[in-house]
Amino acid sequence: MVSDRLPVPLLMRMASHPLRWALMTELAASDRRVRELVAAVGEPQNLVSYHLRLLRSAGLVTMRRSSFDGRDSYYHLDLGRCGAAWAESAGALHPALAPAAATPTDVTGAAVLFLCSGNSARSPMAEGLLRHRSNGRIEVASAGSHPKPALHPNAVRVLHERYGIDLSGHHTTALPAVADRRFDYVITLCDRVREYPRDHGPATTVHWSLPDPATAAPADDAASYPEFCRVAEEIDIRNRYLLPLLTPTTVTGSATHAEYRN
Repeated sequence: MVSDRLPVPLLMRMASHPLRWALMTELAASDRRVRELVAAVGEPQNLVSYHLRLLRSAGLVTMRRSSFDGRDSYYHLDLGRCGAAWAESAGALHPALAPAAATPTDVTGAAVLFLCSGNSARSPMAEGLLRHRSNGRIEVASAGSHPKPALHPNAVRVLHERYGIDLSGHHTTALPAVADRRFDYVITLCDRVREYPRDHGPATTVHWSLPDPATAAPADDAASYPEFCRVAEEIDIRNRYLLPLLTPTTVTGSATHAEYRN
């Protein structure tokens, strides 16, 4: 009986459509606006928006208003949810197919630059978290287009209390100070700096659209601390999925690595 068949797992239903798979593939590389997705997949905006709504309703894609231009929205693929759904799908077919978590063992030689406008919260937290997660085996830096005089105290506090990372001696850095350095990945963390004129040569550029946690309660460090914790957690999750891309066979210049531009 058809009614007795097991339901097709969620990820398989969503990813089996060619356009939804194309959208997921684009969003796996970088957060995107609708018009960028339309250009990338070559389909009408109403069709792209329809399939984005389905992916959002499935919990695989999220949307966030741009902190730079509120008329824009950025879409983000939840890799953690996708990973869990993939394991569930494989296990539903046969228990032996459930994938084991893979941890990169050799990321030496890769270089990553994180950028935000002030270099006082998001980018230094991302720098500290990636250096910590890679056990210091990769070169990591951060900078800002308009750096603040010092790190936000909550950026220092959350990394110390939650991750045991000491940022107390970290100084903010202006973008020109790192302009001549070679990076494999340049990751923008705020929508404003993404639009800032810059040239990173052959580096792979990626955008993570993250809100500035300092704006949650600008005059009250205690009130904004939970948002710093939330943003730090999201950055750490994204870093976890970035690490496998930083092995010697996947950094910039590899024939097997696809380059994505902002």
